[in-house]
Order: sequence, then C-alpha cells, then structure tokens
Amino acid sequence: MAHVVMRAGKNLIESVITKRSAEEMKLKVGDKVSAVIKSTEVMLEKS
Repeated sequence: MAHVVMRAGKNLIESVITKRSAEEMKLKVGDKVSAVIKSTEVMLEKS
C-alpha cells in the first residue's frame, strides 16, 4: 500500500492506494495529480 497526500489550496487530501498503482503512475514527491472524489473513494490521476 502507498499513502498519498495531495494539497488542494489550504486543504490536504489523503488517500491509500496500492503500491502497484503508485508504481504504474510513477508517482514521486512533487508530482501534480488530480483527485476524483466519490462518496467512499478517492481516485488519483497523474497530471
């Protein structure tokens, strides 16, 4: 599992995704991402 934190203005959005998903997106500190927020889920997309 990978713990991902993104900043949206003054707010932080935290998500836990699979390590495989983080590796496939090649996420690293400072990357820009978008969040899709559904009532029980937060999906990330690398910008």
